[in-house]
Amino acid sequence: MPDFLLPDLGEGLDEAEVIAWRVQAGDHVTVDQVIAEVETAKAVVELPVPYAGVVTALHAEPGSAVSVGQPLITVTADEPAAGFREPGVVVPGQAAAAAAGGAGGGEASVGTWPALIHSSPFSIL
Repeated sequence: MPDFLLPDLGEGLDEAEVIAWRVQAGDHVTVDQVIAEVETAKAVVELPVPYAGVVTALHAEPGSAVSVGQPLITVTADEPAAGFREPGVVVPGQAAAAAAGGAGGGEASVGTWPALIHSSPFSIL
């Protein structure tokens, strides 16, 4: 059961308030379906879910604040999301492994210039 964590909504904001849920436990959701409206210090944002499946839990009540990286919703996925990396959320263990070159199985990690340069067909060595 994947948890959808509140992503970084931009500009260094570290939390958002749940304004309204567009789904409830037991609903079937599709990839990119809007599940909630949240408000940051700067805007009201509609959040799409990156999974398809059945909603099994909502982790916040309308009016409550959720920190970036905290679970927002749990979905029993229709298909396993193999290799899925949630955008905007950095997991310390994964970041350390990527920095050490142990993650990705040869894939370039975002932001690691040496890996990007060496994987480019236009490399200047």
